[in-house]
Amino acid sequence: MSGLLGRPLKVVNAGVELFAGELERQQAEVARVEWRPPADGAGEALERLATRAAETAAANDRAVVAMQAAEPRVVGIGRAGDLLPGLDERTLLHAGPPIDWDGMCGPLRGAIIGAAVHEGIAADPEEAARLAGRGGLRFGPCHERGAVGPMAGVVSASMPVWVVEDGASGNRAFCTLNEGLGKVLRYGAYDAEVLDRLAWMRDVLARVLTAALERLPEPLDLRALIAQALQMGDEGHNRNRAGTSLLLRALLPALLTVEEPTADVVAAAEFISGNDHFFLNLAMAAGKATADAAAGTAGSSIVTAMARNGTEFGVRLAGTGDRWFTGPAGVVDGLYLPGFGPEDANRDIGDSTITETIGIGGMAMAAAPAIVRFVGGSPEDAVAATLAMYDITWAESSSYQLPTLGFRGTPLGIDAREVVHSGVLPTVNTGIAHKDPGVGQVGAGLVEPPMEAFVAATRALADSPTA
Repeated sequence: MSGLLGRPLKVVNAGVELFAGELERQQAEVARVEWRPPADGAGEALERLATRAAETAAANDRAVVAMQAAEPRVVGIGRAGDLLPGLDERTLLHAGPPIDWDGMCGPLRGAIIGAAVHEGIAADPEEAARLAGRGGLRFGPCHERGAVGPMAGVVSASMPVWVVEDGASGNRAFCTLNEGLGKVLRYGAYDAEVLDRLAWMRDVLARVLTAALERLPEPLDLRALIAQALQMGDEGHNRNRAGTSLLLRALLPALLTVEEPTADVVAAAEFISGNDHFFLNLAMAAGKATADAAAGTAGSSIVTAMARNGTEFGVRLAGTGDRWFTGPAGVVDGLYLPGFGPEDANRDIGDSTITETIGIGGMAMAAAPAIVRFVGGSPEDAVAATLAMYDITWAESSSYQLPTLGFRGTPLGIDAREVVHSGVLPTVNTGIAHKDPGVGQVGAGLVEPPMEAFVAATRALADSPTA
């Protein structure tokens, strides 16, 4: 098949495969482009944003430069009530966008109940539920106090939190210590075993770790630890075996010399080594400190937070300040623990999608082919998931690299415009909590964020003043 002047015809085919196949049969050179119409409700906003594409590009460059420059470091452990603004004993923080007691899902209610008993403001779960139901407790998103929380994400005043500081911008982020998997507070469990563990973490683990951190010659460089973990098979969200091992290795010389009871030091080391997810909370705090470096960049369409409260999924953009844009939390497609199935699952929940926001987690699944044993699929699916994310991100990470992709940087800087324009949603992997309070984890898998959250964010950006 020839075009003008008898030259071979070169064609770009967008969409219908039938056309491409027919053209190839006629010896045309065909380049296939996957095309989808923009998400419903986004067309007019995209048109307006297109008229200021240069300004948005400059803003996105500034936002991503700030994220690339971030140097998250562990500078200590402290009591949440002493570090987070306005966090008194009757205020409990949670994952995701704002929500009240009446709108909370089962696992979030369970975590609230457990935290109220843990703080001593309720004698038992029944009293805690009554107290919450009659307005005796105050609630707020972790993100609005500089913190992040996995799954239910509940943070109460006496809980110890990691203190992570960005050496470039100076901003700080906080996250609780990881309890492990299964029947734990963050999955909505609150029985005596859960409460005893929380008390031990507060009274023993935090004290031992604080002593160890004080003996280190310099603060722990989380950016370096995450980068190394990605090259050892982690992706930084649902697989943290390498990160936890690297953390314990960094702490061990200090742990061996701290002036703490030997039994407490041994218990702390055994707890960390037996909990492959211990590093997750540090990765989340690193993510928060990194993403917050870009927050407030006027005119930028880069996502600075994705978070779920088990009812709604919320998004924040660098260019729209502290506003939340929400849609229904998704249903996780995953693998279940024995005795559980999809009928037991709560909707998507947790602040841990801050990892995807900075280019790890689901964005870096190509680094962790073993993750598919935990969330389902094949190693090829993990690579394909990461490759698809380059289409909706502004840049590639200069710190986090993927050996399986020739050490290409992970996809960094989710562009809300490209999400709604392409119809491609960020890849998120996650744990699954039981829908009822008090049960705990029942599985893990993959979930799609709601497109309407990105549409709403894009429309708000189009309505906002330019940089």
